[in-house]
Amino acid sequence: MTDETAARLPARQSTLELSFDLFLRLVALSCLVYGTAYWVRLIGFFEGAEWRFDLMPFYWQMTAVPLAVLFPFAAVGLWMMASWGPVVWVLCAGLEMVMYGLFPNSFGRWPLIVGLHAAVATAYIVLRAMLYLQARRTGH
Repeated sequence: MTDETAARLPARQSTLELSFDLFLRLVALSCLVYGTAYWVRLIGFFEGAEWRFDLMPFYWQMTAVPLAVLFPFAAVGLWMMASWGPVVWVLCAGLEMVMYGLFPNSFGRWPLIVGLHAAVATAYIVLRAMLYLQARRTGH
């Protein structure tokens, strides 16, 4: 193997990079579950006015449709570790935090979702900061 060939080989990932990749994949799986839940709500799989699109209140229609589309889209971006994956996730998480945090009378109170989204965002920021510091320390 020549030096040129060896230079093109990918370097081994650090434990921190592997942890970040695993974190993104776990968030991607949760986005897929959330997206599926919104699709179940839209297609009327369960009985009840809030579980069928044509019987939903307008505010649910206006939030459930974008989330049903964007959560699976975020899942794909996060799974592929594309730069746009976290951006789409932030849109989804932000919308749910507004729904359940600022409008509990309309959407219901769901502090667990708000807390989970905040925890995931905090973990993402901490991991990205640690990756930045690691790259700066190693000179990459």
